[in-house]
Amino acid sequence: MPEVAKSDTRAQLMEAAAELIAASPGEDFSLRDVCDRVGVRMPTLYHFFGSKQGLIDAVVEHGFELYLEAKRDQESSGDPIADIRGGWDAHVRFGLENPGFYTLMYGKVRPGYSPAAQAKPTMLLMKLTERAAAEGRLAVSPEQAAAHILAANIGVTLRGIILAESDPELSVAMREATIAGITGEGGGSASSDDVRRVASLASGVPEVLGEAETALLSQWLRRLADHLD
Repeated sequence: MPEVAKSDTRAQLMEAAAELIAASPGEDFSLRDVCDRVGVRMPTLYHFFGSKQGLIDAVVEHGFELYLEAKRDQESSGDPIADIRGGWDAHVRFGLENPGFYTLMYGKVRPGYSPAAQAKPTMLLMKLTERAAAEGRLAVSPEQAAAHILAANIGVTLRGIILAESDPELSVAMREATIAGITGEGGGSASSDDVRRVASLASGVPEVLGEAETALLSQWLRRLADHLD
């Protein structure tokens, strides 16, 4: 098989898997359905990925590659807080436009396991929080700030995927509440009820993130809500 054809088939299999996952977030998917969508047989899939987990890992890695490409298209404003805002919006937009990839990237978890590709966008966020800290603009450590941002950002994005609709007002409110929480500055546009609403939704679907991760996300969101009271 020519190299180009091999590459195309592999990409088509990953996209088919992502589409099936997007159709039923949090549920299992059939390898046979993946093959049927592409028009190949099971041995072809196993040739490229070795196993179902191999396919999932490849989809996750490709999802992060797409995500980083979108991130690279963003120009830095020179202001780390403004760039955090832009990164938040890009994160939500990517998740809603690519629910299949996103569900695997941030919604499917295994205890003690973190995909290597996940480290790259986290490092980009850490660079922003470290810059903000160096400018004296954080009320918490750069590590805690990044954790709060990521937890809230993921929560808002998964909420949109679960409900199959965007909620830009809530996203902006959560974004500003999170920034207010990590900078210690007032003026966030979210109420504590807004934040608790996202925490409650996440708690109602623990199978999406996993029980331990959902509990941690809810804890962070409720801490932000308490900050707003």
